[in-house]
Amino acid sequence: MTILIICLFYHLFFKIDHFKTEKGRFATFLCQAGFIFSIIDMRKMKGAEQMITLSDCSCWFTDKKKVVKAVKHMTFSVNEGEVVGILGENGAGKTTLLRTIATLLQPNHGTVNVAGFDTVKEATEVKKRIGVLFGGETGLYDRLTARENLEYFGKLYGLDQHEIKARIEDLAKRFGMREYMDRKVKGFSRGMKQKVAIARTLIHDPDIILFDEPTTGLDITSSNIFRDFIKQLKQQNKTILFSSHIMEEVSLLCDSVMMIHQGELVYKGTLPELYAQEQSEDLNYIFMSKLARGIS
Repeated sequence: MTILIICLFYHLFFKIDHFKTEKGRFATFLCQAGFIFSIIDMRKMKGAEQMITLSDCSCWFTDKKKVVKAVKHMTFSVNEGEVVGILGENGAGKTTLLRTIATLLQPNHGTVNVAGFDTVKEATEVKKRIGVLFGGETGLYDRLTARENLEYFGKLYGLDQHEIKARIEDLAKRFGMREYMDRKVKGFSRGMKQKVAIARTLIHDPDIILFDEPTTGLDITSSNIFRDFIKQLKQQNKTILFSSHIMEEVSLLCDSVMMIHQGELVYKGTLPELYAQEQSEDLNYIFMSKLARGIS
């Protein structure tokens, strides 16, 4: 059906537009075709199940007798199969938001639902369905080898020995970890630990994945491997929410983007919508200009 639509559009376009050059017509056609594909993809997305839903969610804490609101009245949803990038300056509330979705923090106001389960009342069910990795926190045990760490977490998630072995082999191959799987984590470089931590996050093949600065500590090759893996997870219809300071990473991987400023959600929408609104496809420029304008 999609191919038929494109072919019909191509035929009509070339019949109507007599005044453009052959090259110009074809370039315009490609742009319009891409737009049609975007519409089709978004229609599929709109019909998808909502995997993460926040309703008037707020989180605050006391710092030196001062109440700090890290997340302020956020309401949004993330659909099944959607990859969403979270942008915001340091201290904007990105990590607090992810920790709240991951059941590590409880909202002081409002509700958070993940895969249909309340993160406060049904935290155990939520944990079964998510994989979580926070920047600077690998969650690994230094005295264990990489393999032993992954086996341990696989057992925690209730996987049998056969499943654990198969998952470890697959992840070790994907991230180029085979040569050091039986070495203790204590002597690993930061990049090596990060790759094992990513594998630990994915060991139980979760439907929803939360990453906070996932490529921190990775070299260029490992970062590219990770990005390719995210694309594969997207093809498997996984729901992914991650924060990053690398604008190129967000542009390449994400369907949608969220911008957070001082605990407030100031933008949530698709990248094409954002580019059209700002009349630019430079995500770094858009973000910085929004900050300069006070995120209007």
